[in-house]
Amino acid sequence: MFHLPPYPGWDGLHPIVLHFPIVLLLVAPLLVVAGLVVPKHRHGFFLSALVLMVLGTVAAYIAVSTGEAAAQMADRTPEINRVLARHQAQADKVRFWFTVLTVVWLFIMAGFHFGRNKLAGWLNAVVPLLFLVCYLPAMLSLADMAHAGGRLVHQYGLHAMLPPER
Repeated sequence: MFHLPPYPGWDGLHPIVLHFPIVLLLVAPLLVVAGLVVPKHRHGFFLSALVLMVLGTVAAYIAVSTGEAAAQMADRTPEINRVLARHQAQADKVRFWFTVLTVVWLFIMAGFHFGRNKLAGWLNAVVPLLFLVCYLPAMLSLADMAHAGGRLVHQYGLHAMLPPER
């Protein structure tokens, strides 16, 4: 008979949820680029990018929360503490910047929607390009934070506390 796996608890969810914000927030700018390349479907691509940013940012809040719970359960050494502190600080910074970027993109989308006939044609391309320039450092910070988390798992052997299988 089919059985669902046991619920791992909030701290054990971190390895499951952490990949969602990474993927969603790294794919979103590709949709902005697609909107610039295919002007006919610009609004759809830009709106899809906004949806991914919102979902990715919400997932980042969940990932940080589950990560904080998992960190409390971790076996510690001074080196692990150093990498973990860096990982946590980066996670807070990444969460903050993607929250800001998501709100900014929401305002840009509102400006495009409500100022559709008033915006000069060149602004339709320049504003998203400027946004992407601002998005790039956040993406690099996200990758750096993910690398620190990967070091904790693969270099230092930290893992989530999972319940035993039935």
